[in-house]
Amino acid sequence: GRQPMQSGSGRYCIVFNGEIYNFREIAADLKKLGCGFRGHSDTEVLLSAIETWGLNEALRRSVGMFAFALWDSREDVLYLCRDRMGEKPLYYGWTGKAFCFASELKAIVACASHSPDIETVALEHFLHYGYISAPVSIYRGIYKLPPGTCLILPLRVLESQEGFSPAPGQGRYSPVSYWSALESAQEGTRTPFMDSQEALVALERRLHEAVEQQLCADVKVGTFLSGGIDSTLVSAVAQHISDKPVRTYTIGFPGTEYDESGYALEIARHLGTDHLTMDVTYRDALDVVPALPEIYDEPFADSSQIPTFLVSRMAKQHVTVCLSGDGGDELFGGYNRYTRSDEIWNKYSGLPQVLRKLVSMALLAPPTAFWDIVYRIYTLLRGNRGPAGSLIGLKVQKLANMLAKKDIYEAYDYLLSSWGPHELVRPAAESCSDVKLSMQGSGLTGFINQAMYHDQVSYLPGDNLTKVDRASMAVSLETRLPLLDHGIVELSWRFPLEMKINNGITKWPLRQILYKYVPRQLIDRPKMGFSVPIATWLREDLREWAEDMLSLLDGNRDHLLCKQSVRQAWKEHVNGNRDHSHRLWAVLMYLSWLDFQQRKSFYNQSLDH
Repeated sequence: GRQPMQSGSGRYCIVFNGEIYNFREIAADLKKLGCGFRGHSDTEVLLSAIETWGLNEALRRSVGMFAFALWDSREDVLYLCRDRMGEKPLYYGWTGKAFCFASELKAIVACASHSPDIETVALEHFLHYGYISAPVSIYRGIYKLPPGTCLILPLRVLESQEGFSPAPGQGRYSPVSYWSALESAQEGTRTPFMDSQEALVALERRLHEAVEQQLCADVKVGTFLSGGIDSTLVSAVAQHISDKPVRTYTIGFPGTEYDESGYALEIARHLGTDHLTMDVTYRDALDVVPALPEIYDEPFADSSQIPTFLVSRMAKQHVTVCLSGDGGDELFGGYNRYTRSDEIWNKYSGLPQVLRKLVSMALLAPPTAFWDIVYRIYTLLRGNRGPAGSLIGLKVQKLANMLAKKDIYEAYDYLLSSWGPHELVRPAAESCSDVKLSMQGSGLTGFINQAMYHDQVSYLPGDNLTKVDRASMAVSLETRLPLLDHGIVELSWRFPLEMKINNGITKWPLRQILYKYVPRQLIDRPKMGFSVPIATWLREDLREWAEDMLSLLDGNRDHLLCKQSVRQAWKEHVNGNRDHSHRLWAVLMYLSWLDFQQRKSFYNQSLDH
C-alpha cells in the first residue's frame, strides 16, 4: 500500500520497510474481530494489528523482516522498531534541530547542513571487525537501532533529546527489547530436547513453514545455491514445496580452491531446479569494487560482498525475490572457528603464556609462503594430489597468533578481527572489543554456546545480514532468510551442543534433514565458505587500485590512521611474507568509502555555487 499509511481511526501513521510473512494469518484473526481492509498489503495488516492489540502484541504475532516508524498522534509519541535478527536496517539521529530516520544512512546525511564527523569508536570497531555494530554508525550523532528493539520517543524528547541514549537500557528513552536473543538462548538451554528424533521433527516442521511462507509472493522467487549445507537445504525444501522447478543461482571461481559451483550444479540437477551459474573473474571484481562505498553506505569489509553483489545482480535478471541460507552457521555451530578454538585452547592452554609466545614467534618467523611450500612437499611425498595448499600458511599464521593470547576469549576475538584495538586509529578511541564481555556476560554454559550467541547478536547482523541486504537492495532484489525465522532461532537453542556438533560433525541437525533430499556424497565435504581469492587479487589484479587507495594516506586527507602500520602490512603482503588480506581490505574499504564521500561532498558544493 501507499506510504505513509494511516490507521482506520487516524490515530496511527506508519512508514514500513520489509515483509510480514504471516500477514494473511494475522489478517484472518483480525477479520474475526470485525476488522476490515481497504487493500491487501502487509503494512495495512500490521497497522490494524497495532490499533487492535497494541504494538507489543502486534510485534509478538509478526513473523518477518522489517524496520518501521510509527507515529501515535493521540499521545504524540514516535516508535522506531526493527526486526528480531536485524535483517533490515534502521538509522536515526538529530541533524541540527530536526530528528531524522531512514533505512539508508545517506538519506539522513542528506538532511544535514554539513557532513557529520566520523565517530572514532565506530571506526575502531570497523577496523577491528570489518563492520560497525549497533547502536553506533560511522557518523557521530547518527545511530543504528539494535535488532529486536523499539525506541519510544515522545515529542518533547524529539525536540530536546533530554533523557535519550542510543544504547539499550542506558537512558530513560533508549531502545527497549521486545524480543531478546539472550533470553531465547537462556530459555532454550534450560529446556533442551532429550530425544534427537523429536528435535529433528520439530525443526523440519518449522523450516517447512518458514520456507512456505517466504516463497509466497506476487512476483517470481528463486534461491541462492552455493553448494553448502544451508543454501542447499533451503533450496531443497523450496523445490519440495514448489510444483515447478525453482530457479537457483550460483557464483563460481574457476581454477581456485574457493570454487563450489561444480557441487552446486550436481545438487541442482539432483533436485531438478532451473539452475544458473556465473563464473567470476578478477575483471568482474574490479568492476564492482569502485561501487562498494555507495552500495554499503558506511565502511564494510567482508570481501564476500563482491560475489554477493554479483549473484544478486544475476538473480535480479530473472526473479524479484531470492531465498538465502544465511544463519545456519550461527544457529547450529557451523563455523570451524568454534571447534578449532575450543580444541586448540584445550590442548595448549596448560602451557605457560611465555612458552606459547615463543612457539608463536617461531611459527611466525618464516613467511606464510614457506608453510605453503612445506605442505606441498609433504603432500607430494605422501603421493597425494591435493590442493596446492595456499591457505596452509594463513592457517599457521592464525594458529601462531592464537597461541600468544592470554585466554580463549582473546584468541576467539583475534579470529574475528583484522587490526587490534588502538592499532591504527589516532587518537585512540575507547576500547571496541566486546567479545569477552558479550560471551561471558551471556551466562551460557560452555565456550561454543557463548561464541554462537555472540555471533548471533554481533557478527550476524553486523556482517552477514548487512552484506546480503545492501548487495541485494542495490539491484532491487529482495532477499529472504528462512533459517532466521525466529521460531527456528528459538528452537535451535533447545538442541544440546552435542546434537548440533555430533562427534565432530557440525550442523548435524541440518544435515539430517538435508539427507532426505540430497545424497550424502554431494554434501559431506570440508566447509569452504562464500569467499573470494582476495589475497591473490590484491597482489595481482587489484594491486593498482589498492595502491591508488593507499596513496590517499600520503595526502593528509585522513589524519585518523597510522599510515606506517598500513604501509608495513602492504609491503609484507605483496612480498608474500604474510597474508594481510583481511587487514588490508578493511583499510582499503575505509579509504575507498572516505574518498567517495569527499568526492560526493565536493560535487554537491560545486552544485550549490
